[in-house]
Amino acid sequence: MSKKIVRVVLTGGPAAGKTTLISRILKEFKQDDGWRVITIPETVTELISGFGINPFGVCMSMLKFQDFVIADQVHKEKLALEAAEVVPEDKVLIVYDRALLDDKAYISDEDFAETLMRVAGKTEAQVLAGYDAVLYLVTCAKGAEFAYNLGNAARSESIEYARELDDRTLRAWSGYPNLRIIDNSVNFEDKINRAIREIYRVIGEPEPMVKKRKYLVAMPDIQSLREHYGAVGVDMVQTYLCMTNPTIERRLRCQENGGEKLYFYTEKHFRADGDKWDTERPITEKEYNQYLLEADPSLQSVSKTKYRFIHDSSRFEIDVYPFSTERAIMFHYSDNDDRGVPPEVEIIREVTGDPAYKNKQLAKAQKL
Repeated sequence: MSKKIVRVVLTGGPAAGKTTLISRILKEFKQDDGWRVITIPETVTELISGFGINPFGVCMSMLKFQDFVIADQVHKEKLALEAAEVVPEDKVLIVYDRALLDDKAYISDEDFAETLMRVAGKTEAQVLAGYDAVLYLVTCAKGAEFAYNLGNAARSESIEYARELDDRTLRAWSGYPNLRIIDNSVNFEDKINRAIREIYRVIGEPEPMVKKRKYLVAMPDIQSLREHYGAVGVDMVQTYLCMTNPTIERRLRCQENGGEKLYFYTEKHFRADGDKWDTERPITEKEYNQYLLEADPSLQSVSKTKYRFIHDSSRFEIDVYPFSTERAIMFHYSDNDDRGVPPEVEIIREVTGDPAYKNKQLAKAQKL
């Protein structure tokens, strides 16, 4: 099997949801399913936060700053492609948290073309040919102002300036033929799901379905699911943290990814009108252990093994918990309610929306 390398750029205005989307990508495309995800962090944020180079102050001009940005970005993109060729996985997804054309939002087209050629020896057309798709996430400052925040320490944009940068950035990428625009037309969770579906389309695999239903099921024969459907188990632990804000629920997750472990920090936001959305970001093991010190003492960590597989063109996930030997939780993702469940699975009842079977309640009850 020849190696398959897919290169996807994530871009957009400030506070658009890129960090949460990257977390979802790391969850979706796992080593256990044959994938390796290589992420290229945002160059500008690294230079401002890590190197102290600030073009927004008195350190240097914005034009001079682009020398640093373009040189660093080109170097990282080259290393990512070289790494993709040598990793053992046959399917590699390279995710760029912003890329070279983002720089056009801050300088003139003429200055960008000159700097790109001088620093990297490339034309804009040559740069664009190096990407398979560009996902443009519209800033929350356009249509989802309540979700706009200044969580990036390297950013300080007002909502008005965020909208202006969004317009500039979209113009910078407007010449790319495979540009997919993900707006705020519904809600934040839908926005992230739409972006994930676009990535599935780019890589040419069946996209996850929109509808999600949840069932309490009798413990299935896991070995049979492995043999008949290629089900692969992923071990994970979810820990709830003490709430420091009554409208934000915080939690941690550690999950196995092949022989590695991934760590995530999640915030679930609640509004008075009933709307809610999650934001999530990957964290280091050190950050994970530091957050564990804030664990809610009234709740236990929830350990489970998630088995994911495809049956009858629908996606299924079955969560198996160590405190239950007779029951499990099944998720069915499908756009067609008539599609059946595998014969190996016995449904006890549907529990979609039932608070008794949400993870936080399971952390308290430790039973199904």
